[in-house]
Amino acid sequence: MAELSDRPIYLSIVIPAYNEERRLPATLQQVRAYLAQQPFASEVIVVDDGSDDATASVAAACPGVEVLRCEHRGKGFAVRAGALVASGAYVLLCDADLAVPIEEWVKFEGFFARGYDVVIGSREGIGATREGEPWYRHVMGRVFNWIIRLVALRGINDTQCGFKALRRDVARDLFQRVRIYGDDAPVVRGAAVTAYDVEVLFLARKCGYRIAEVPVRWQYGTETKVNPMRDSLRNLRDVFTVRLNDLRGRYREAPALIADPDTVRRP
Repeated sequence: MAELSDRPIYLSIVIPAYNEERRLPATLQQVRAYLAQQPFASEVIVVDDGSDDATASVAAACPGVEVLRCEHRGKGFAVRAGALVASGAYVLLCDADLAVPIEEWVKFEGFFARGYDVVIGSREGIGATREGEPWYRHVMGRVFNWIIRLVALRGINDTQCGFKALRRDVARDLFQRVRIYGDDAPVVRGAAVTAYDVEVLFLARKCGYRIAEVPVRWQYGTETKVNPMRDSLRNLRDVFTVRLNDLRGRYREAPALIADPDTVRRP
């Protein structure tokens, strides 16, 4: 029997991280422990979003973890950078705080087997749980989702859950098509939580990819970097920009060749 390391990579896990030196070690330990019990080959890619703490070195010190270093251009740019270099048959995006346990991946596999191209975690619907979330944050999230459905994406109850997976070819296609957080995304200051998810899912639907929304278990992080006022305004801008880009025909263009997003992959 071939060694696991000799097999094609089945699952790539992409973790964007900005100033996560404290939470990242525990997250990587949990992810690696889970993967060690699986029968498939995998890779873990941490994308350092221009952190000014020890995030990159902490990740690099973890055996079996690859690190991409980016300029600080926000979560959307970091996720894109990781997705474009992932080599697994499936690309799983998850947050550095592991708000959705890595074990929830098993729920996604069945949907890929049934022909879905994009599978997204949902904190809404039967079977989903939200632990420790302040009531006002939940209300803000539902209002934002109502706006998203009105402006850009009908029928999806939760676009912002950070636990999402795509077939590799679909991930490469969609992340080459994005416009808001593509190669020319500007450098930002401070934590930059964005609605990049809305653009990716909008493009997935526009391209005819099948999307499944799967209820997951989610825990609110007490060290969240979300700024309710600043990030709400940025996210609203992103949603309306998606609609404007579509009206202007920007999404009818063929995707460009993959460009080097100013990242350096760990040897």
